[in-house]
Order: sequence, then structure tokens, then C-alpha cells
Amino acid sequence: MTESHFQHDSPVGRLVVAFTDRGLRRISFDGPIPEGRPARGRDIDHIRTALDAYFEEARDPDLRVDLTGVPVFTRLVLETLRRRVPSGETATYGALARWVGRPGAARAVGGALNANPIPIVLPCHRVIAADGSLGGFGGGLDRKRRLLQVEGITGLSGGWASASQA
Repeated sequence: MTESHFQHDSPVGRLVVAFTDRGLRRISFDGPIPEGRPARGRDIDHIRTALDAYFEEARDPDLRVDLTGVPVFTRLVLETLRRRVPSGETATYGALARWVGRPGAARAVGGALNANPIPIVLPCHRVIAADGSLGGFGGGLDRKRRLLQVEGITGLSGGWASASQA
């Protein structure tokens, strides 16, 4: 399975995007350019268009993902998150833990989200702490705040809420 990659400039900085024939494999923020085959053609155009639509219209990127090698629990958390928390909404770590059948495992959910190889598309930035604070984010809290603002979510810390939190 050959991995291709490219850089994409976005409102939250340069993204390094990697994909295989199965789908999107990784998005990293300001990361080094990986060794391997540079991307070309329709695949790159499709991914760029989807990412641009996210940043311009807060529309969830409709992209296939390749989670090969991602641990089962992490995959369950990420797939549940993508399915249950649309653009413009947030959920708590505890709610996500309940949705995956592990009530009380909010810390384990946080660990799974920290291992998310495809942020933005698998929207771990939408998960916040029960008290309404941001919690954590592998891309940094400023970047998390900016991604939430793209989706129209404001009022950080304490006052954050949305319908999907409960």
C-alpha cells in the first residue's frame, strides 16, 4: 500500500496530508514533509476541495479514511465521533465514552482522540470537557479554538454548550 502526500495551506496553518488508495491516512499540522510519493491527480484535487469547503462553509469533509493499524478502541471512538457530532456541535468526553459503551472512560476517550491521525475529518476538536472548557488537542488549543470558530462555536471556557453534549 503506497502512501502519497501533499501540503495544503489552510486558515489554521499548513497541513501535511497523506493518503492511500483506501482513503485519507493522516493530517498533521506544520509537520515535516514525509518521504515517499508526492501526490498528484484527481485524489489530491478531491481532498483539497473537501478541505477548502470545510474551512469556507464549515461543511464536514466527505472523505474516505484509511484507519489501517489504528487500535480497535481508538477506531470505535473516532468513527462514533464522526457519525454523532456534526459540524457546529460539540460533545463531552463523557458523552462520547457513553456512546461507545464505556461510561466512565472519559480519560480513555481523551487518549484515543489524542491518537487521532486525521484531525478535522475525524473531528476530535469538537470534543470538550464537561465543564465547557476546551480540554486538550494535539494541534494545540489555539488551533482547536480556531477550528471551532470556523464552525460557528464561540464562547470558550465555561460557557460552551451544544445539543450533542448531553
